[in-house]
Amino acid sequence: MINIGVIGCGYWGPNLVRNFNSLKNARVFGVADKREKRLEYISRLYPNIELITSKADDILHHPEIDAIIIATPVSSHFTLAMEALENGKHLLVEKPMTSTLEQAEVLIETAEKKNLTLMVDHTFIYTGAVRKIKEIIANDELGEIYYFDSVRVNLGLFQNDINVIWDLAPHDVSIMDHLINKKPRTISATGMAHFDTGIENIAYISVMYDAGLMGHIHVNWLAPVKVRKTLICGSRKMIVYDDVEPSEKVKVYNKGIDYIKRREEAYDLLVQYRTGDMLAPRLELTEALNLVAGEFIDSIENDRRPLTDGQAGYRVVKILEAAGRSLKQGGKVVDL
Repeated sequence: MINIGVIGCGYWGPNLVRNFNSLKNARVFGVADKREKRLEYISRLYPNIELITSKADDILHHPEIDAIIIATPVSSHFTLAMEALENGKHLLVEKPMTSTLEQAEVLIETAEKKNLTLMVDHTFIYTGAVRKIKEIIANDELGEIYYFDSVRVNLGLFQNDINVIWDLAPHDVSIMDHLINKKPRTISATGMAHFDTGIENIAYISVMYDAGLMGHIHVNWLAPVKVRKTLICGSRKMIVYDDVEPSEKVKVYNKGIDYIKRREEAYDLLVQYRTGDMLAPRLELTEALNLVAGEFIDSIENDRRPLTDGQAGYRVVKILEAAGRSLKQGGKVVDL
């Protein structure tokens, strides 16, 4: 039985507690949060949790806790994560893993040095929709991928410590990194802060890969409707992934174009449109966070790298950090 300590029990924390408590080989031993009302809430829901505390140190240093989950604001991730690793605890960190690339490198090096599991909660990677899309791409059903285009907008909760890129884009960047599985070459980002805080509330990120492959992400806290839609265009088929849809979240379209070159006129190209069927594949309905919890515990027990390990977290932070540099320079192209 692996004893879990959870630091931070805001919006996501109770979901973490519920899912880890549902595993047969793990239990939540302790929870820490600075807000007494949150601790009272958790105590009522889970009276069997042995340690309820307002001090993160009580979790970080408890000898009976084997692994720690950090679900606090991004700015505190590195300090808490380092102390957890230094105390010999396996670690699951909420997205994004750290505030800087340098911090991500230090966490990875420390975890490897101490032979501890380091995992990032990129929950969307474990959803039935993304796992199905990954399977379709791995089977080469899309053909050559031309672009990944994602929109994540809503009338959202304005953050006071991070901009919209660091708040919303980690989801899309982690999905893009997982599905495309290629090294990006350059990035550019533009955005705007419409209020006195100076924190950007809308942003557009463009990521360039080799061979004409392009990624584009639009994030926005100031939209009248909630949109969570991704388009993936391949040479043979295209995918529309709409996470707001209650059913048929993934639709695969047998549509595209074919270029036909006339033999007698070498430079005369014809565009022929191809329209075929749409398929909405069946998706696994297991809660993604339950799979995250299982992946974390299994990687500890079997001493293996989790799917969303420290390197996956590093790649996401690298894009976020570079997007921030480009944003501050008015959209300048930044090499990755």
